[in-house]
Amino acid sequence: MEDLVLKCEGEVRNIYDKFDASHDFDHIERVTRNAKAICRTIPGADPMIVELAVLLHDIDDPKYRTDESKTPQDLLISLGADSETIQRVIETIDSVSFSGGQSKELKSIEGAIVRDADRLDAIGAIGIARTFAYGGAKGRKLYDKTEAVRFSMTEEEYRSKDTSSVTHFYEKLLLLKDLMVTEEGKRLAKERHAFMVEFLEQLDREVGLG
Repeated sequence: MEDLVLKCEGEVRNIYDKFDASHDFDHIERVTRNAKAICRTIPGADPMIVELAVLLHDIDDPKYRTDESKTPQDLLISLGADSETIQRVIETIDSVSFSGGQSKELKSIEGAIVRDADRLDAIGAIGIARTFAYGGAKGRKLYDKTEAVRFSMTEEEYRSKDTSSVTHFYEKLLLLKDLMVTEEGKRLAKERHAFMVEFLEQLDREVGLG
């Protein structure tokens, strides 16, 4: 197990090093830490599947995908992973996407762990930092007082419009606390969510978003 995880980590570091600060390898390390914390509270979860899924879940993210991008399956095959491991990892990764506000079906406890771990890194202080890092990398406005928040959208609609960074809080980040699945994920999300709310209230006082 450890050998496959270490080999995978060595391969994906080079991939994430090419992404902006919102999805770099530091993000992977934080999600791994979140996932391990949740794993400790859930007997029976497979730590190898969880760690591999975390390492691979963003390597072909549509936001960064190129013609040269490897899929998680490609990379696992190249590392000599067996077919059952590959299937379980892919199934776990498929559970993670936000998909324009519609959570995908969870097929395993590992999927629940990785989804919650990834979403925890999207909220709180680090979530705020990541949102503005990504917005800056894409040239997005900090906020837009005229922009309407979309409360219902398809995945294509969610990904196709370059909304301001603050709008992203209302379309996704503030929704994540109530979408947590594991008990530990729910517990950890509360404080992070409260911090985001406090931040947005302070921002409103400073720039008058209302």
